[in-house]
Amino acid sequence: MTVRLLDFYADWCGPCKTQDPILEEVQEELGDAFELQKVDVDEEQDVANQYQVRSLPTLIVENDDGVVDRFVGVTQKEDITAALSEAGA
Repeated sequence: MTVRLLDFYADWCGPCKTQDPILEEVQEELGDAFELQKVDVDEEQDVANQYQVRSLPTLIVENDDGVVDRFVGVTQKEDITAALSEAGA
């Protein structure tokens, strides 16, 4: 099963810069158990609209069955790893 973490961000978004090191920690901890996909909402508005992203940062955890969890705002590592684990990572 493929597990994806979509990180919706923008270069001008301050909280998004706070989120980045947390995501790096999650990647170091879980390695290849999931795929991190960064989505720049300024360049990929269609994808942001598809997932109904209205605030930044937004993190969406999904697997082959669809969206498992969604976080709006800066999200802590424990919450992200728990959601990824629930999704099958």
